[in-house]
Amino acid sequence: MNLSRFVLAGTQSGVGKTTVSIGIMAALTKRGLDVAPFKVGPDYIDPAFHTFVTNNQSRNLDSWLLDEDIIKKLFVKNAKDKISIIEGVMGLYDGYGTSKDEGSTAHVSKILKSPVVLIVNGKGISTSAAAQVLGYKIYDEDVDIKGVILNNISGEAHYELLKESIERDTNIKCVGYLKPNKNISLESRHLGLIPSGEVKDLKEKINTISDMVEETIDLDALIQIAQEAESVEDFIYEEEKTVKDVNIGVAFDQAFNFYYQDNLDLLKELGANLIYFSPLRDNALPKNIHGLYIGGGFPEVFAKELSKNISMKESIKKSIQNGMPTYAECGGFMYLTKAITTLEDETYEMVGIFDTVSKMTTRLQRFGYVHVNIDKPCSIAREKSYIKAHEFHRSLIEENDTIEYAYIVDKIKNEQKIKSWKCGVKKYNALGAYAHIHFYSNKNIAKSFLKNCSNDQDRSGITYEK
Repeated sequence: MNLSRFVLAGTQSGVGKTTVSIGIMAALTKRGLDVAPFKVGPDYIDPAFHTFVTNNQSRNLDSWLLDEDIIKKLFVKNAKDKISIIEGVMGLYDGYGTSKDEGSTAHVSKILKSPVVLIVNGKGISTSAAAQVLGYKIYDEDVDIKGVILNNISGEAHYELLKESIERDTNIKCVGYLKPNKNISLESRHLGLIPSGEVKDLKEKINTISDMVEETIDLDALIQIAQEAESVEDFIYEEEKTVKDVNIGVAFDQAFNFYYQDNLDLLKELGANLIYFSPLRDNALPKNIHGLYIGGGFPEVFAKELSKNISMKESIKKSIQNGMPTYAECGGFMYLTKAITTLEDETYEMVGIFDTVSKMTTRLQRFGYVHVNIDKPCSIAREKSYIKAHEFHRSLIEENDTIEYAYIVDKIKNEQKIKSWKCGVKKYNALGAYAHIHFYSNKNIAKSFLKNCSNDQDRSGITYEK
């Protein structure tokens, strides 16, 4: 099956992958092309920018969280009849630990037989850029590097200097460059870029980036690279419905928007109706819902506003106390504690399901891939289960003897367990946890959650307080 596609990879973090990616996506969309955006790795913020730019939902491709066949199927399902742009993560070969074939951009490019366009920071460099590109080419010759984009170039003369040496010494085509522009910078805070929904004048910034791309990057060359990508296997892909007439309330606003799009898609394909609501703006939960899914985000940034929405907090608390199956992840977990203490040392009352307080800190508490062992029945599992996950948070909860945990989380290095901790706090039929899970790592998690939400389901296997 012929699918037009290419990967935009960086030599390292900080070379401008996201800026270049959204600029190219915007420029190709402006040309009338239907762009399918993807992101390598467990990122939520970059895909939101992709979605904003292309009007197509961006999806994550993570070769540590997901099996290779799942990556192929999800990609093909969403890439048909489009030109696909896959933004990489970190540097081209950076993955899980020191492996270049677990979670790296290079690994995903090989799984999907996708050509790679390498983004190089050209600031303060000339012929040495050729040595850099050559090193990336020969490090793994199964990675098909077809083009180079040079970022932070001072001007045309600087670009031509680098282009000459790179094309002469590596036989890889340079397809353009971008000059520095402070007006297009995307600001960051403690967990990375500020999400697209909070960026002022985002449309104007995107237009500026798009104009710069059209001026100095050869879009026709990129389209040709995409069209010449190797043929991939087609898949007939359809999930068998697990439930019917099950409505899941999904929290979605500026405070809660960290969801893998494929998680939401899977719930719908299994038979659920997703009903979105805002803990920031709505007065109460939607009517006639059978379960709650509260994803991650930045509740600490909007803690004051969340705290003031008393009627919503009471609506959620009452529903959970009455037994509504609930899965709350990271920021959603924080929202269901008694309070959030911010970096400014201000404390705001939250929903109060879990008998603990979440407190922001100045450093990362957990970061990286983990193995989650669910050893107690909970809203997303009726029996012992296993799933891969990713943690990335600066907050922590206050430990106390009243907390009941459903998870044991393991950190693995070189096939050896190097650290373990408890997570997955359960109460009533609610589960709150820091680990971000991808349902396609273990589809039974999604199926169990929906079955627990079904009115027809016997919940005798789930124990919760009255």
